[in-house]
Amino acid sequence: MPARRPTADAASSDAPATSSVGRLAATVERLRSEVRAAQAEAEGRALVELAKGILVERLGCGPAQAARQLAELTEQAQMTPLEFAVEVINQAARDRVAEVTQAFLSAAADPTGTVTESAAVRLRAAESGVLAAAQDTQAMADSLLEHALRPLGAVAVAIWAAAPDGSLSLAGSAGFPPGEAARWRYVPPDVATVARRGLTEPDGQWLPSLAESGLPTLGRREYADGARIALPAGTGGRIHGVLEIAWPKPEAPLPRPVLRQVEALAELCAHTLETFVPPSGTAPEPGLLPDVVELMDLADGLHDPALVLVPHLDDTGQLVDFRIQHVNSRFLDPAGRPRAVVGGALLLEAYPMAAGDSELFQRVERVYATGEPFRARRMRLTALVDQVPLSAVADISISRHGSSVLLIWRIEDETARLASLLQHAQRLGRIGGFEENLLTGEITWNGQLFSLYGRPPTSPPVALQDLPAHAHPDDSVTLRRFLRTLLHHRRPASAAFRLLRPDGVTRHTRVVAEPVLDTDGQLFGVRGAYQDISAQHWTEVALAATRDQLAHTEQQAVERNRLALQLQHAIMPPAQAPLRVPDLQVAVRYRPAETEHLVGGDWYDAVVLPSGLVLLCVGDVAGHGIEAATSMVVLRNALRGLAVTGAGPAQLLSWLNIVAHHLTGAVTATAVCGLYDGERRTLRWARAGHLPPVLVREADATALPPVKGLLLGAVPEARYEETELQLAAGDTLLMYTDGLIERRDRSVEESLSHLLDTARAAPNTLDQQLDRLLTYSRSDTDDDTCIVGIRVV
Repeated sequence: MPARRPTADAASSDAPATSSVGRLAATVERLRSEVRAAQAEAEGRALVELAKGILVERLGCGPAQAARQLAELTEQAQMTPLEFAVEVINQAARDRVAEVTQAFLSAAADPTGTVTESAAVRLRAAESGVLAAAQDTQAMADSLLEHALRPLGAVAVAIWAAAPDGSLSLAGSAGFPPGEAARWRYVPPDVATVARRGLTEPDGQWLPSLAESGLPTLGRREYADGARIALPAGTGGRIHGVLEIAWPKPEAPLPRPVLRQVEALAELCAHTLETFVPPSGTAPEPGLLPDVVELMDLADGLHDPALVLVPHLDDTGQLVDFRIQHVNSRFLDPAGRPRAVVGGALLLEAYPMAAGDSELFQRVERVYATGEPFRARRMRLTALVDQVPLSAVADISISRHGSSVLLIWRIEDETARLASLLQHAQRLGRIGGFEENLLTGEITWNGQLFSLYGRPPTSPPVALQDLPAHAHPDDSVTLRRFLRTLLHHRRPASAAFRLLRPDGVTRHTRVVAEPVLDTDGQLFGVRGAYQDISAQHWTEVALAATRDQLAHTEQQAVERNRLALQLQHAIMPPAQAPLRVPDLQVAVRYRPAETEHLVGGDWYDAVVLPSGLVLLCVGDVAGHGIEAATSMVVLRNALRGLAVTGAGPAQLLSWLNIVAHHLTGAVTATAVCGLYDGERRTLRWARAGHLPPVLVREADATALPPVKGLLLGAVPEARYEETELQLAAGDTLLMYTDGLIERRDRSVEESLSHLLDTARAAPNTLDQQLDRLLTYSRSDTDDDTCIVGIRVV
């Protein structure tokens, strides 16, 4: 879980180190110390093993005896094993490093030689690291900086390889931002830089302050005020390159013994540069994408503190932190730390409290993962310095650019924040303030008031006494009453009027003012504000017009629904006279929608045709209102007229589809059409996108297998299938619209299953059965419902 930042109360009673974030910071520092100690031990072990090898060769003994001899000699010399191992190596090697150590010993003021031995250890450790790096000049630069140069106060190192044409290539660097390394990968011939001065000067080039020299070089922005040294790196009388070292601040020239150490390091570099192959062109540094370099340039051009962050992954490729790749020159740390302390560190190492309540780290993670930028005002930034949390309030901006993240913060200035808040409030409220000295005539307006009056800021302000001359004539009485209350009665006053601007625009305005009295109670000034209320005025006018329009529309809707309902009931009354057909009972039911404005297009019909066949049909026109009701009337009457032709159900629906398609408004509808032959007790039926009829036979109820048929009006021409059903005495057939079964929370299959369960319990008469279906219907869509039922007797 993310660490939580202690609250103000907790911070006053508990030590910061006891907080979860404090413990996290202490753990990070302890682990880093352990890692450094383990690395130093591993690097020193290589020198000890080398000394053992020398003793094996000189004494002609085995490794175990050599180890014992080394331990005994170390104890006798009262030195550490590492220091004595370096002494053995120096005695055996008699090389440049040994000469440097001896020269330093002669010049050292300390007779114990402690400083000399430390320098010797550093040089031999650096040499061991260089040998381990082999041809890897980048690893060589890292080793030189870590083992030999940081103890001398240096913060960065660059190793340049010289080409025959006089150009320089950056072979390796450490301590500089990667973006700098990418920009300085290649230096053409005859370009004056610090490294070229070191190449051309026999004894190298020492610069107490880089800024004073004016020479361009690697890391000029980060260490602009620091000292630089550039020494030629050569061996066997041949120069292979340049060793350049940077310090963070101006320095006096190096003492001669220290300079001899640096020269020895340059010679170590030369051995590796002998086989170095300079890259062609200006290829970017491996591992540093071009978008990161561009983002660093962008950050340097910002006026706010900015950090460029790159993802830091573990061995499994999982994101665990972000590396602070670059810090711009405007950087301002909440704890007052310099850029060099923060640059290059992990975000949670530099700011462990970012994982606390501020959720800054989680925000950076989200932006990196999604690419969606994040902006926040007044976020608290907390830095933990010596277990003491130091906080500041800042505006935060986080954005992803390619593979890196740009984090910008602006430390809040309370005075500027309040002034900005007031300015934005006046702008959003369209308010302009004024103050007028009645004794001197001096008038002060803010910028918003000039904009409200439509006057340039260079024009003189309008005195309050002259306000009626800038208002609509009809508002003069109101303004004079306002001025009398304010200036004569000396009481706060307000008034609403129409301001006539020089550009011909009229603005509805409210003025509010109060008198300013001196210590004797005499009036000497007024102050107040104008507010543009034009939007409010026209909104009120629009609302009044809208209310009138809504009332008229509502009256029209009521009348429209009443007509639709009357039309529907006139064509298809809820109860119909029973149909007299031999050996057949016919019953219909129609239940209108409970809400009048939902008058729909459901329809039914049961009529005996001249041929003696019985036409049975139900249908549903899509939609509600007068259009659906009139469309229903057209389709119902059209089907009645078409049925007298003697055509079958499929043909009738095909013709009805043509009628629906050519109706105004692109009407669509569903329908089931059947023709019952009483002599044969058969029903021929077809459907157009409608639910199939239900057959109740004895104690079972089933839905008839559906036949193909597109809904009416969808296409100009459609063909429909029909089928024939043989009925027997006692059979009941039900046709219905979806208003009987449709539910918002159930599928059609579930609703149909409930209908079949209800239909199985058939009462004695057909009318009772239809009433039962309406009673136990679970429909909740408040739609019209039609049912046509026949029972063979």
